Amino acid sequence: MRFTKRIYSLYGSLIFGLSFIILLPFFLLTIQIPQWRKYGRRLNGLWSRAFFFLIFQKVSIQNKEILKREKQYILAANHFSYIDIPVMGLLAGEALFVGKSSLGKVPIFGYMFKKLHIAVDRASFRSRGETLRRTKEAIDHGCSIIIFPEGGIYSNNIPQMAHFKDGAFKVAFEKQIPIIPVTLSYNHLILPDDKKFLLSYKPVKVVVHSPIFPEGNEKEAVAAMKSECYSVIQNQLDADNTPSHHLATHNR
Repeated sequence: MRFTKRIYSLYGSLIFGLSFIILLPFFLLTIQIPQWRKYGRRLNGLWSRAFFFLIFQKVSIQNKEILKREKQYILAANHFSYIDIPVMGLLAGEALFVGKSSLGKVPIFGYMFKKLHIAVDRASFRSRGETLRRTKEAIDHGCSIIIFPEGGIYSNNIPQMAHFKDGAFKVAFEKQIPIIPVTLSYNHLILPDDKKFLLSYKPVKVVVHSPIFPEGNEKEAVAAMKSECYSVIQNQLDADNTPSHHLATHNR
């Protein structure tokens, strides 16, 4: 079983790398022309779809119709696995990711990420401030935002999430746009963050939840949005990760 996973993982890594190399000239072109960077972000979505198709992973996205192309949102998802980024790429459209600065250190990919998206060093007050500025600027230019409000892969008790940070919810209040909770139900089982990098074959499940709108004054709105977003995602994680649910899914 472990040998099979290792072969599948090597194949997945190969597909990821080769597909990126094939698309790299197009990424570089969109980076060099600022007005075209939105097309580079769309290309991220195409890359994600090609990747999951080529590694034979079935993807189920529930309630995708909630996302309207002409609307702006902040999509907030749980973060337990490095595969979360390509999975969220399936929803991205022209949205910008807010991700850890360590992504920017990955050769070639990091350059693309920094130019098309927003990288934040959470240990740096200056970087956090710059990230906030760029996030608001992106919203002012009509973009949506994808963020993992835990701030990284920090949970020690998966599928129980770590605490959410305030940033996304403060931006949602200031710009008066809704938060969309997104549950990534099984990514921690497909590619666990255990340093072994063993990819498992299991259908990807994404649940898009109803929008949460900012209401009241800033303090009340931020606290309410953060609490509701956390509860909605955690409840879905709990429901999808019970032993009985896994058994029922396996027997279908």
